[in-house]
Amino acid sequence: MSRAGLAKLLRANAHHGAIPKFKRNLMLREFIASQGCSAQTMAKAALDYMVFGEAYFYRIPNAFGQTVELDHLMAINMRVKVKGGYRMLLPDNKFEDFDQDEVVHIKDYDVEQNIYGIPDYLGGLQALLLNEAATLFRRRYYSNGAHAGYIFYTNDPDLTEEDENELRAQISASKGVGNFRSMFVNIPGGAENAIKIIPIGDFQAKDELEKVKNITRNDVIAAWRMNPALAGIIPETTGGFGDIEKIDRVYTSNEIRPICQLFNQVNDHLRDDRKISWSNPKNTDETPTSGNAS
Repeated sequence: MSRAGLAKLLRANAHHGAIPKFKRNLMLREFIASQGCSAQTMAKAALDYMVFGEAYFYRIPNAFGQTVELDHLMAINMRVKVKGGYRMLLPDNKFEDFDQDEVVHIKDYDVEQNIYGIPDYLGGLQALLLNEAATLFRRRYYSNGAHAGYIFYTNDPDLTEEDENELRAQISASKGVGNFRSMFVNIPGGAENAIKIIPIGDFQAKDELEKVKNITRNDVIAAWRMNPALAGIIPETTGGFGDIEKIDRVYTSNEIRPICQLFNQVNDHLRDDRKISWSNPKNTDETPTSGNAS
């Protein structure tokens, strides 16, 4: 799976691009920074985890070999070496190698391999690409002026060759800026139904765009396991989605805090006085806990 490809897909769809940062923000809300890991470092690593299913930290040691601070390593450029250790790809075909004990690798377990992490949303990529294709189709539909989508059919013997050429010119002229035009045709003595417009398929009139966008949007949100109320979806019923604060608490408890627990792995390497911590999951109104999350 191309890391660069996954990164570019963040710009393919509004929800797919916004959800990982939203989940990152929810995670930062729970995070309590320390001298060993700043909020900025955790923000970068958390976004890497949401997008790529893994994050990397560089362990900065003191003179005694204790890890006193963590620095973020961009997951898009990190590779696991076959014989142990890590390699960070640099521009101009250069690279930098790290020993196994210099890097903390946070990854979501994949049942097919245990080398890299893998994001959960991969099952929704086809819906994401279809959503993007539907949007691009509509943009091109308006931009290139190909709004006909029909067969202009005539069988009137009174239609001269000059008239036919003029009709061809008028139809061709309907393309481009200002292409939504009306056409007037007058055939003196022409028979009834001498001209027929046979639609080929009107993407706009049948609301196919709305159907495709809604279905694929729901698939993308499901792939991210995101609650619609938190994803900026406008409710289709008057009752809405319910209590947004309760939805937020449940979602944070079931989705965000388990990810926080995975990041507690960094505390196995940080010096005791520099370990990270998280807000109390039982009562957010209480004073935040210190050390590992409960």
